[in-house]
Amino acid sequence: MAVNMAQKRAKKAQRRKQLATLAKREDAIQNSLPGRVAKAAQAPIQHCCVNEGLFDVGMGTLLLARGHTSPYTMAVFLLDSFALGVKDVMFRTMEREYIEQYMGMADAGGTMVPIAPSEARKLLRDLSACSKAHGFAPHRDFATVEKIFGDINADDSDSVFQFGRDGKPVLIGDLDRDAELLLPDDAPDAELEDRD
Repeated sequence: MAVNMAQKRAKKAQRRKQLATLAKREDAIQNSLPGRVAKAAQAPIQHCCVNEGLFDVGMGTLLLARGHTSPYTMAVFLLDSFALGVKDVMFRTMEREYIEQYMGMADAGGTMVPIAPSEARKLLRDLSACSKAHGFAPHRDFATVEKIFGDINADDSDSVFQFGRDGKPVLIGDLDRDAELLLPDDAPDAELEDRD
């Protein structure tokens, strides 16, 4: 009889340990980046905007913020429309006023303007595909964080984006060389030598 009770207690202890392990694993999944992104993708969109001069300057930011009430969950994608594609990704939870401050700071790259979520997702998808075709992989967290768009379909947008210059990638260092070539014909040779 005592052996039976000891076996039952051991089985109960083992079961409790298994349940605790499962609970820890579930908690780890929900608190992981993919889990937090999946949860955020269920909330309503509060902001979706991009720098207005992205295609003129070549660099800009795309921001998507979701949530029912502040604090909101925000994904920010640093974009290089000339060559490198999605250079960096940030995923944070922030109070509304801090998101608005961030948007104000991002205005340095051109005024932040609203963009339809489907158009924003298409921009990210097309830019990533273009940069990959030229040998530049997107940021390592891009595929995970891009899922914050949830069920928004990029194919709902018929926008066409022009990346690079004349369809070819241009690295920022290449822009400096282009500037040298655009000097007036009557510029002294010494100016050209000083710029190298």
